[in-house]
Amino acid sequence: MNLPPRVVILAAGASERLGEPKALAKLGERAALAHLLEACGEPSALVITGAHSKEIAAAFQDEAELIEHSGWKAGRTSSIACAVAHSPDRDILLAPVDSPLVPQRVFQLLRETWSAAGAPSLGWLSPKEESAGRYGHPIIIGRELSAKICELKVGDPLRCLRDLAEPLLELSVECPEVLDNMDTPEDLARIRARI
Repeated sequence: MNLPPRVVILAAGASERLGEPKALAKLGERAALAHLLEACGEPSALVITGAHSKEIAAAFQDEAELIEHSGWKAGRTSSIACAVAHSPDRDILLAPVDSPLVPQRVFQLLRETWSAAGAPSLGWLSPKEESAGRYGHPIIIGRELSAKICELKVGDPLRCLRDLAEPLLELSVECPEVLDNMDTPEDLARIRARI
């Protein structure tokens, strides 16, 4: 019997364009990371930190398992590789802190869809926002597929791993939050306006 996917929240980047750590950006009364931790519904969520490790640890040390990724400058794929090394042989439910307001129902639907598909070890599941017709986050990556991340070159985008998926699954949702990308102050203002 397979364990449920391990929730991995990516919060390692420098947030240079945003001008503040994304994980700690206030959305209402709480930080972006707090919203994600609540929505994922996983007490053993793994948070990969990097540029702002100390600040994130000071705020969230008792709320999740934090792993400081010293190679965060190599990009998002290297942070995922760090998570895979920490949770080998586990499917990964990958949630970037860039999409902080994904609701709990989306996490639950992803888990249910993954389980119904038989938790394929080489599978990939992503939400597709119906009205926009685009894929978003969070995603689930099967345990054998995620292990292949070490075969990618530094700087390769995650879609290189997606191209190896079998099967490639999608979950149709009406949820603009899966498309959020909190990169700039303007992005942050748009996200705050929805609260």
